Amino acid sequence: MLHRTRALLIRQQTMLANAFRAHLAEFGIVVAQGIRHVRALIEKVSGEDIIDLPVLARTALRPLVAQLIELRLQIKTIEKELLAWHRTSQESRRLETIPGVGFIAATAIAATVTDPSHFKSGREFSAWLGLTPRQNSSGGKDRLGRVSKMGNGYLRSLIVVGATAMIRFAREKGAVSARWINALLEKKPTCLVSVAVANKTARIAWALLVRKEAYRVPVPVAA
Repeated sequence: MLHRTRALLIRQQTMLANAFRAHLAEFGIVVAQGIRHVRALIEKVSGEDIIDLPVLARTALRPLVAQLIELRLQIKTIEKELLAWHRTSQESRRLETIPGVGFIAATAIAATVTDPSHFKSGREFSAWLGLTPRQNSSGGKDRLGRVSKMGNGYLRSLIVVGATAMIRFAREKGAVSARWINALLEKKPTCLVSVAVANKTARIAWALLVRKEAYRVPVPVAA
């Protein structure tokens, strides 16, 4: 319930932020996309001497600013509750040891997958998340298409976000996983690599839940 509430608040925050940015764009005030950049916009609107806005425009934007500030506080409050629960859950703390999995994703997986034995394998769990490619048969040949995106979309999005973060910092790390990611990036587009990393993360998560173990960094095999 905490995760569902947080997701709803984040959607509301995104809608308000987009409306806020669109209104200010009419006055030639443009800031890069992303919720973190909205703070700069709020400061510009709040400061009377920073930008020149009509009085009616400030009046129209003031409720949006108030709601954005309130939503941020509510989201932070929920995240504190999730962190407190995370510290009491062995499963969640084990999942956080996986590269690219923070306490938000770890608590979501632990709270949703209370019995990992419902899935026969890590691949089945990944398929349930919609991270495995569809199989299309034509002329007696099986072809793999895009990921199915079936199953739990919320967990899938959290794992993909973590995978994207791993890709972003892969070139700065010398870990085995970074070398594997960089090798994929040389052959595949970033979006496909992100899904591949997310697929692997999901399989590892299932294995840790079943074995009740923490993640161990693989030892590189000598050439």
